[in-house]
Amino acid sequence: MFVRNVSRVAKYGLYGSVVIAGGSFAAVKYNKIEYDGIAIVRFTRTAYTALQIGRTYSNMLYSKEWDTTSAEYTQVKSEAHQIAAEKLLELCKVNKGVYIKVGQHVGALQYLLPNEYVKTLSILHKDAPRNNVEELYEVIKDDLKKDPKELFVEFDPEPLGTASLAQVHRATLKDGTEVAVKVQHSFVRNNTTIDLRWMEFIINVMSRVFPDFQMQWLVEETKKNIALELNFIQEGKNAERVSELFKNYSWLKVPKIFWEYSTERVLVMEYVTGGQVNDIKYIDKHNISRSDVCTKLGDLYSHMIFVTGFVHSDPHPGNILLRKDPNDKEVTIYLLDHGLYANNSGSIIQNYGFQ
Repeated sequence: MFVRNVSRVAKYGLYGSVVIAGGSFAAVKYNKIEYDGIAIVRFTRTAYTALQIGRTYSNMLYSKEWDTTSAEYTQVKSEAHQIAAEKLLELCKVNKGVYIKVGQHVGALQYLLPNEYVKTLSILHKDAPRNNVEELYEVIKDDLKKDPKELFVEFDPEPLGTASLAQVHRATLKDGTEVAVKVQHSFVRNNTTIDLRWMEFIINVMSRVFPDFQMQWLVEETKKNIALELNFIQEGKNAERVSELFKNYSWLKVPKIFWEYSTERVLVMEYVTGGQVNDIKYIDKHNISRSDVCTKLGDLYSHMIFVTGFVHSDPHPGNILLRKDPNDKEVTIYLLDHGLYANNSGSIIQNYGFQ
């Protein structure tokens, strides 16, 4: 009964939103505004997804009395989780931005959420939706006041990686230096605040439909941290600080920052290659010791937490690369994405002494 009530609320909210969205679509078409960027359109997608997820659990799990210890119940529950997870993934991909950020968090919560959610959403760590290179060029032009062709002799249109807030491309500077160029998605700044409100709505609905898994804290954490992650200047400063703090760790590398080409939305870094820390095939192919990697990462994060108090706070697999060439005696670990750090009391570091 409770799930039916939740679905009914979502349903009525959805129908009202659809009517408004219809009018918005006409205005969008007339004024040639980007359709996906309109707040009501994004909200309608969110409300519709909430309704679909509510109906999935209602129809599959709450429409009959179950013996919760039976194999049939376990199977149906798994199927319901999978359907709901795929709908959530679809929403994250189409709305992008902070939706991807929260989806990535869900994909890393093996200890908290059903495996169906974790496995399905973890694809966002390395396969997030991408922008075309022309959109990235516009951001570069706006921030650096130069045409990208004046800055780079080569700019690979195929991204090295696409994340929730930005994507990274391989490029070559005028002097022949290979670099990785991180460019913030053009739509992120305008949509972040309103997206967080609608995301809070769907998280609350999902948590009430499936009360064993409370995920409201994901939105609260994103609200606190998103402003820091949107400032690439701060990210560059964090990278330099952690590089200095761990300069005696011969196996740890942090890509160099090229400040003359960097702004709050554009970050140009040293180009590095390797395999993700969870890529077992890469690890075995390059004769990398798994226990050695675990020991090194344990040492690194223990030192961050208990000694320096400056803790990299986004250590998902896409941000930790491994490399070991045939003549290397030990593996090199590259630590990427330094947009978010915390001190040892758990509070987010905004400037941490940098001016």
